[in-house]
Amino acid sequence: QVQLVESGGGLVRAGGSLRLSCTASRNIFNFDSVAWYRQAPGKQRELVASITDRGNPNYADSVKGRFTISRDATTNTLWLQMNRLNPEDTAVYYCNARKVLNVEGALADVWGQGTQVTVSS
Repeated sequence: QVQLVESGGGLVRAGGSLRLSCTASRNIFNFDSVAWYRQAPGKQRELVASITDRGNPNYADSVKGRFTISRDATTNTLWLQMNRLNPEDTAVYYCNARKVLNVEGALADVWGQGTQVTVSS
C-alpha cells in the first residue's frame, strides 16, 4: 500500500507562514483526490483543501485566500502553502489520498501520520 509522510509543521506566530509537504512512496495522483485535513483537540477532523484527479482545487471557507494546495508529480509530493496563519489554524495536519471503489460510495483512504502546526497569538 502507498505510504504518506508529512513534514513542515512547527511553531509560528500569528501572521506567519508555513509550507507543509506530503511525500508518497509511489504515485498518488492516480487517486480520485488528494487532500489536506486537520484535527484540533476536541474537534472533528475537517477538510482543509483538496485537489481532484483533474487538477481542480477546493478549499474550506476558513482558509480561502490564505492556503494554496499544489502538487509536484516528479517527486510524488503534495504541498500546502499556509499564509497569514492565526491561532485557529492550530491542529495536526494530515495528508490524504482517496479512491472511490464503487457506485455505492465505498471509499479507500490512505492517511499520513500527521504533522503538528501551532500558531501562537
